[in-house]
This record gives sequence, structure tokens and C-alpha cells, in this order.
Amino acid sequence: MPNFASDSRAHHIAELAHRALIDELEAWPKPGLVSLVDSGSHRDMDADTLRRSAGAIAPFFAELARAGAEGAPLGDLRRIGLRAEIAMMAATGGINAHKGAIFSLGLICAAAGLAGGEAVSAEDLAERVGALWGPEIARKPASPITHGGRAALRYGVGGAGAEAAAGFPAVRALGLPALRRGRHLAPGHPQAARIECLFALMADLDDTNLLHRGGEEGLRYAQGAAREFLEAGGVGAAGWGDRALAVHHAFVAARLSPGGSADLLAVTLFLDSLAQT
Repeated sequence: MPNFASDSRAHHIAELAHRALIDELEAWPKPGLVSLVDSGSHRDMDADTLRRSAGAIAPFFAELARAGAEGAPLGDLRRIGLRAEIAMMAATGGINAHKGAIFSLGLICAAAGLAGGEAVSAEDLAERVGALWGPEIARKPASPITHGGRAALRYGVGGAGAEAAAGFPAVRALGLPALRRGRHLAPGHPQAARIECLFALMADLDDTNLLHRGGEEGLRYAQGAAREFLEAGGVGAAGWGDRALAVHHAFVAARLSPGGSADLLAVTLFLDSLAQT
């Protein structure tokens, strides 16, 4: 007999994961990234592509939450994730719009499902991913067939796998504090808080998407631009939107896109929303 309480919880978790992807998409100004305004540095996708992708993978987030609630092993979670990738590719015409998000948000869905109705802080839930599956994730090397995986191998950085295996340390140390700081600096302006969070992640993350597109020079340039924005007061300073927009234009001119930071912005938003339910 189905457990309707747990099924309802799984759907709620999936709705929050989907909402995090849409909130990340709609954040603006967002350097080099696809938004409702333009496609940033991406020539193969736009906002509609990302909306279709997010809608296609949302049911699999519920499936991952249910699998987590049942204590499914990582191998089972991976198989669900692979099915989500197939659905994503079908919805986007073969464009990899959310592979990283399927991995990171999917693991959090499973951890949230396992937690059931227990009240867990955003930081604790992030750490649980590492505690539950970290060693097994860490044993799997970065993929040599994805842009991010190749960049991680070439430049000796951790990438998405290492971040998840360690319980999302960048989200705990950078993303969540910056999201809360942004809410304090610009109360009632959720877009501003998201941009503060994104810039904080960009400033310190060894973003494999930036490494893929711009090498070490591109990564350092992007990190420097983000730090300059934050040191000038971030979203608490007058004219912050114009300064963020200037960074966006510079990134587009250089074809830079901080996709890893964008994925962790979605992770941050998702963890934050889970902690409030």
C-alpha cells in the first residue's frame, strides 16, 4: 500500500528543487549566464530551453526523494539520475542544460527524503550528502567526456563530484551566508540576495565551466571581477545592478560562463527552501 504522506513529501521536495532551478534562471543581472533577458555567453540555449529542461527532470526529483526515503544505495540513485538526463536531452533537443543540477540537487532530494519530516538546517542537510555517499562519490573520477569533467582533470580541481562528496562546503561557507547577507542588505528584494550569493560563489569557486571556457586566466579574471563587486559593497551599494550588468557584458565579450557557480546557486536556494519547510 502506498505511503501517501511520504509521497506527498517527495512531491514537495521535487517542487522546491524545480523552483530553485527557475529562481536561478530568473536571477538578474547574472554574468555570462542564461536569463530571461538574454542567453549570456551561450549560443545553444535560452530561457525556454532551461524551462523545458527543468520541467522534464522535476518528476525524477520526486523519484529520488522517494528512493532516499527507502534508503536506496547510490547506484540506484545514479540510475534514476541517468533517466533524468535522458528526459532532459529529449526536452532540449540534445542540449545539456542541467546535468550538474541533476547530480547535485538529486543527491539533496534523496537526503531530504531520508530525513523525512525531521527539521534539518540547510548546512546539516548539505553535510548529510557527504556523510551518506561522500566516500563512494569520491571514488568515481571526474568524467572525461563532459566539459566540466575534462577541466577538472586537466587543472587538478575537484569539480561538482568533489563538492558533493564533501557535503557542499562552498555552499555552506559561501553560498548560504551570502544569500542571508543579501537579504539583510536588500530586504524585500530576493533577486538581490540571489546575485549576492552568485557573486560570492564566483569569487572563490574553482568553477570548471570557467576553466573550460577561459582556462586559468579566465577563471582568475572572473574571480577578480566577483571579488571587486563584493568589496565595493555587493548588493548593498548604490548602483549594484549596473555594476553587475557591466560584469555580465564583460563575461559575454570573453565568452565566459560560471556554470558551476550557477549550479551551486540553485543548490543554495534549494537547501535554504528545504530548511524553511
